Amino acid sequence: MATKKVANDEEVAKTTSKTAKKTTAKKTETKKSTAKKSAEEEVAKKAVSKKNQPEVIETHIEEQNGESAEDITIAQKLLSLYNLQQIMSQIDRIRVIRGELPDEIRDLEDAHEGMQTRINKYNEDIDNLNAKIAGENTKTQEAIAAIKRYEEQQDNVRNNREYESLSKEIEFQKLEIQVAEKHKVKFQAEIAAKAEEIETFKEKLKEYEEILEQKKSELDDIIADTEKEEKELLAKADVLKVKVDERLLTAFERIRHNARNGLAIVQIERDACGGCFSTIPPQRQLDIRLHKKIIVCEACGRIFIDKQLVEEQAENQAE
Repeated sequence: MATKKVANDEEVAKTTSKTAKKTTAKKTETKKSTAKKSAEEEVAKKAVSKKNQPEVIETHIEEQNGESAEDITIAQKLLSLYNLQQIMSQIDRIRVIRGELPDEIRDLEDAHEGMQTRINKYNEDIDNLNAKIAGENTKTQEAIAAIKRYEEQQDNVRNNREYESLSKEIEFQKLEIQVAEKHKVKFQAEIAAKAEEIETFKEKLKEYEEILEQKKSELDDIIADTEKEEKELLAKADVLKVKVDERLLTAFERIRHNARNGLAIVQIERDACGGCFSTIPPQRQLDIRLHKKIIVCEACGRIFIDKQLVEEQAENQAE
């Protein structure tokens, strides 16, 4: 009896031990599942948070020397972009001064060519009118010859019927001569009018030639004065472009192309964007002052640079 009791106690102990192990394993598995779920939720939250952030152009930098190295690099890139903007603005001003003249010259050249084409067309019309006058002269001569022939035939008629028939032919030929004369007068009047207009066109053509010569001379002088300066500015711009990331440079050039005034990087003026004058929130201004990443205006897409950063550069250059 005692032996059975001992056996039962051992069996109960084994069962209890197994149950305890299963419970422990289950708890461990539950903890792992909970931890995994929490990690997934954290990742999802970060993804949603990142998605809801304002759109910015970020330049990722390897943290070789910690946060300060990243700040210096971003600041240098912003300053390089700002300096590039200043140079490109100078080039734009040069091209604006020079750019109006080529447009004027092209317009004058088109007007000159159009006037010359019109003169040539009027000369062709005059040639055609002269050919028509020659045709009418031929008709007149033929009619005169026919009248002379019919009058000779009238002397040899045998009856009144033949005489009347020849008289009608003579009258018809005389009418042909009158019509030809009217046509000749009309054509000559058209020739005179076109010749007068040609003289007017030639005077205008001469004016165009004089203005063209003057404008081209002005353009040559401006090119001579600005070509050297423009080449030097372009060389400086190429040096600065090397210091900027290709992706950032592409964005800079795209913004410049789309901006009406050619400004791609601007400062904040009176709590507003220096390009489109949209109000910038205080937190956004703080992010710009920290220059930890490249930030653009949500309204116009221009890149922001901290005003203090520009002033510090100016002070360093002055020293």
